[in-house]
Amino acid sequence: MSTSSTVSDEPATAARVGTVAVVAHRKKTLGGGLDELRAELVGAGVEDLLWYEVPKSRKAPKKVRKALKKGAELVFVWGGDGMVQRCADTLAGSGTPMAILPAGTANLFAANLGVPEDLPEAVRIGLHGRRRALDLGRINGEHFAVMAGAGFDGDLIREADGTLKGKLGRLAYMWTGLRHVRGELVRTRITVDGADWFDGDASCVLFGNVGTITGGIPAFDDARPDDGCLEVGVSTADGAVDWARTLGRMAAGRSEESPFVRITRGRKIKVRLAAPRTYELDGGARGETTRLKVRVVPGALTVCCPEPVS
Repeated sequence: MSTSSTVSDEPATAARVGTVAVVAHRKKTLGGGLDELRAELVGAGVEDLLWYEVPKSRKAPKKVRKALKKGAELVFVWGGDGMVQRCADTLAGSGTPMAILPAGTANLFAANLGVPEDLPEAVRIGLHGRRRALDLGRINGEHFAVMAGAGFDGDLIREADGTLKGKLGRLAYMWTGLRHVRGELVRTRITVDGADWFDGDASCVLFGNVGTITGGIPAFDDARPDDGCLEVGVSTADGAVDWARTLGRMAAGRSEESPFVRITRGRKIKVRLAAPRTYELDGGARGETTRLKVRVVPGALTVCCPEPVS
């Protein structure tokens, strides 16, 4: 796994924000909760505060658009990867910075960027941290920050309920998923930047914007969210035994050594599947499809990040 995405030679930029918006998933928790968040922001001198709470992440885009219309110069997002994805999809291309408050069961984007699950520190990073222009992926018309995929990964996320995600999370979540899906093979054709790359039976196709993906697995060792590319992986693992071997290699940071995995990188990827498969992005299932159109959107999202480690 690459951790280099948290290190940069760019100079620090102190935030001078006017109108600050909070878009929060009210069922998620961090530190002392939303009351502490409000107190932290007021204590930090934020005077013009827009406050929105939603019961589900899919309700967030409407609130983000409302905040932008009211002149928000910084948007704090309270929740997990699903909430971050919905907000990032709306903020993409706006130039308005997003600050992550990792309050979800899965906070992979925040972890990849070095944003801690510490409320006061996350608020400080949001107000005074570096502003980094980061890439997003785009799959079938929707942006993602961490990863997207179809096949085994999509089936796993579709099958898992909120209780399973909450109790297990990270690698245990993936291992337990082996009991719930078979990972059957489907004829898959993949082109990368216009060239044929894969044509055969596969159980999973993944697209990564960062190194560590669903389940906390370091799948893409060299991924960076600011390199203008997406990592592309395809697995031919068939059944629980093959997947156990594959996930073991991935968990050890040796994805490329698995006999069931191929990895490359590119900017535009097209996938054709012989049978409909569930696809997902940033941990949220989106239904079944036989075609995936994926591309990188360089510098699409400005994110508040920690200072580089000296």
